[in-house]
Amino acid sequence: MNERLTLGLDTFGDVTHDGDDRPVSHAQTIRDLVEQGVLADETGVDFFGIGEHHTDDFPLSAGDVVLAAIAARTGRIRLGSAVTVLSSDDPVRVFQRYSTLNALSGNRAEVILGRGSSIDSFPLFGYELSDYEQLFEEKVELFAELLKGGPVTWRGETRAALHEQDVVPHLEHGPFPAWIGVGGSPQSVVRAARYGYSLMLAIIGGSPARFAPFSQLYRHALEQLEQPQRPIGVHSPGHVAVTDEQAAEEFWPRYRDVITKVSRTRGFAIPTEASFRHEIGPHGALYVGAPETVAQKIAANLRKLDATRFDLKYGMGGLSHKALMTNIELYGTQVIPRVRELLS
Repeated sequence: MNERLTLGLDTFGDVTHDGDDRPVSHAQTIRDLVEQGVLADETGVDFFGIGEHHTDDFPLSAGDVVLAAIAARTGRIRLGSAVTVLSSDDPVRVFQRYSTLNALSGNRAEVILGRGSSIDSFPLFGYELSDYEQLFEEKVELFAELLKGGPVTWRGETRAALHEQDVVPHLEHGPFPAWIGVGGSPQSVVRAARYGYSLMLAIIGGSPARFAPFSQLYRHALEQLEQPQRPIGVHSPGHVAVTDEQAAEEFWPRYRDVITKVSRTRGFAIPTEASFRHEIGPHGALYVGAPETVAQKIAANLRKLDATRFDLKYGMGGLSHKALMTNIELYGTQVIPRVRELLS
């Protein structure tokens, strides 16, 4: 297997703050996001992803629309979701949106599918949490059928059946890359292998090394299912600045406030400065520091996890657009070349 090393950026569209530390509007956040995607293309980043959320802090409920705007102003970078909450969406509509993006961008679209670690979209679109597992299983199966192209026949319990249904727009050059995001479930790893998806390991806390058995399980499952080997990727949060000290100083208070807020509904431990220092160290899940520090950590963990894709989830609510643009520029011009050098 000779997979290409891919180094990308993901964002949840966190609301940024202006120079007076006041939150900007949702509209300005979205306009700034387009500029960030264009800069990622200009600085050599391989992939730019937008995660789906439906809250005041993360107003990116239609990431595919923003990606289309970025596609119109770029010509190289791959564009996709990070992640699409398939459980509370319709697989046919997701396929249509991303096949449209694929056409507009000249075959640069990707999609990362997930069940959603936050559940805001379930009541919003009228889905029951009691159906959490069944919704994802059936919809992942249907999406895999849609990617094959041609008329689709499918039957399940969570949406209307399809019989020899033509779904448009047709794909020009075969299926676009599709991944399943996994945050800690062996069942999800096997599901990705069974339906022919690549595996994206969402590592947001703790030691990345603990996910190595998931990579091994995925490789083994593909072999047992007589599927070809597929890429494994890693998605983790971080922040790049000129120095380690500056990166930590900018990121820590924003990270503390955001995680403390979501801990009320997500059950996360409230971070302390000591726990933060551990997470940005060599055995933690945060990639915070100067370009060399971040590059060394990315390279080390890609080796440990048998992975050839890394997406840095940049940004944190409260950071400024200027800080994010600096992060992107340093990541594209310094971190990416250094990771390629370390892994060559």
